[in-house]
Amino acid sequence: MQLLKTILIAAVGATLLAGCKAGGDNPGREYAANMYHSVAYEPLTQVTDESAGTWVNALNNGRGEYFNSNKYNPNWMNMREPAPNTVKRNAQGWLPYRIGKDSLEYASLTLKNPLDSTAAIIADGKALYTMYCTHCHGAKGLGDGKVATGVTVDGVEKGMLGGVANLTGDAYINITEGHIFHVITWGKGLMQPHGSQVSPEDRWKIAKYVKTLQKK
Repeated sequence: MQLLKTILIAAVGATLLAGCKAGGDNPGREYAANMYHSVAYEPLTQVTDESAGTWVNALNNGRGEYFNSNKYNPNWMNMREPAPNTVKRNAQGWLPYRIGKDSLEYASLTLKNPLDSTAAIIADGKALYTMYCTHCHGAKGLGDGKVATGVTVDGVEKGMLGGVANLTGDAYINITEGHIFHVITWGKGLMQPHGSQVSPEDRWKIAKYVKTLQKK
């Protein structure tokens, strides 16, 4: 038994000493490599050796578990700077919305809805309106949502907020879809901005649906 313990201690000691041969680009032996190397693409922890971690790779793709670089980019970088003088577009190819909050009139006159008035677009707009707008403006846009009119809980009226717009009233009946898009983006009066919660495409869908409410 004593001999077995001696052999075991010697083996552990030899392994530890072998792992101390670190220097330059050689990190030495790694005993928990998954804790050191991110498999995800990260610019500051790139592993360019395609064979790194081969012994634990179960994907059979010829690469090691710890390889996480993009060999199709210069220097196998994971991230590249955008081309000079370019602006990133979204999935629909639209440019970022940059009309300022105080330019509502300009937005009303110049913005055009890029979406067609199809049944599918209107249906999506209704679903989005129900999700984001009915609690204030009401199901028919009359400004009678529960936030505006209040609710009664155990005989106590709660949540009343005056001044919610009746979207079918004379003051709003002729507003443009660009006006609606801008107000959803930046907010107006009591209404808070929703640009960070609702995508540009969904804002345009809501604008389409609001105009259908104003025709009734």
